Amino acid sequence: MATIKVLVIDDSALMRQLLTEILSSDPGIEVVGSAADPYVARDKIMKLNPDVLTLDVEMPRMDGLTFLEKLMVSRPMPVVMVSSLTERGCETTFRALELGAFDFVTKPKIDVANSMQDIHEELTRKVKAAAQAKVRPRTRVESVRPDVQKPAITSEALITSTHKVIAIGTSTGGTEALAEVLSQFPPDAPGVIAVIHMPPGYTKSYAVRLDRSCQIRVKEAEDGDRILPGHALIAQGDRHLEAFRSGATYSVRVRNGEKVSGFRPSVDVLFQSCAKYLGTNGVGAILTGMGRDGAEGLLAMRNSGAHTIAQDEASCVVYGMPREAVAMNAAVSVWPLDRIASQLLIAGRAKNVQGRTSLAATT
Repeated sequence: MATIKVLVIDDSALMRQLLTEILSSDPGIEVVGSAADPYVARDKIMKLNPDVLTLDVEMPRMDGLTFLEKLMVSRPMPVVMVSSLTERGCETTFRALELGAFDFVTKPKIDVANSMQDIHEELTRKVKAAAQAKVRPRTRVESVRPDVQKPAITSEALITSTHKVIAIGTSTGGTEALAEVLSQFPPDAPGVIAVIHMPPGYTKSYAVRLDRSCQIRVKEAEDGDRILPGHALIAQGDRHLEAFRSGATYSVRVRNGEKVSGFRPSVDVLFQSCAKYLGTNGVGAILTGMGRDGAEGLLAMRNSGAHTIAQDEASCVVYGMPREAVAMNAAVSVWPLDRIASQLLIAGRAKNVQGRTSLAATT
């Protein structure tokens, strides 16, 4: 594989130096230059033709979001955001992903010079993945209309809480993919539980953003939350999410524990719990993402009688997790992203006949 050329854009001289040192330590990456603001970056992009950018958000003369928006129109390319873990930083990061950024890493809050090594592996891994990713324009999810009535927790909802449950796992590219799927669900959709690989501090803000743009209610999962129709629970960053059954109801457990398949939260952990407790009442979907987390869990769901779906290669930002699931025959069917919501709803509303019956795959 050819060496990946990276341009580092950050107004802090210290951050430019640290990012350059981290990336240059990998033999597969060459930092071809750095820039203190978007105007300098624009000229260096034309001159150096980098494969990937790392981009700070808060910079002089032009902020990172404005630059990113212009870049994705004039010269779309993979961008890894370097963001701060603050309320404003979370919102800005999600907006950057909407605009087409590939992924993000979080700056350490304190002792930046010594703490940057903590993100060494994450940064290099994401830059390498970005170089191989498909860059495409993203569409922003529209806010829910004021006349849409979101579901309340009613006695009827509690009674039907043991009907079908939709479980979704995703990683890189998943913030927009999951938003696209959930935004198509009507208020009476089956209950949803989802894992997305995201660091602590971001998942609550992400759930709030989804709640504003979806007809169903969306929240960050808390231990003991019920899985109810018209509601979606998003795994907390750095905590595993599991489904379990107690009597006539389904709920979730939120717990600590060792990383599984390299992640916490892990899609495999969620799917394995669904296989155990949901059986034929489960519907599983694995969306865009790096690695193989979720593939074995999806197979367990299929073997338990659940209907299982994988996103197709053409619509994935990174065809890693779905590819592994398809390779081990864990997916009953394969669909492009814009068809997955409808297929989940069909499966989520179907009567339990024979969970292992294959459907015709569409690729």
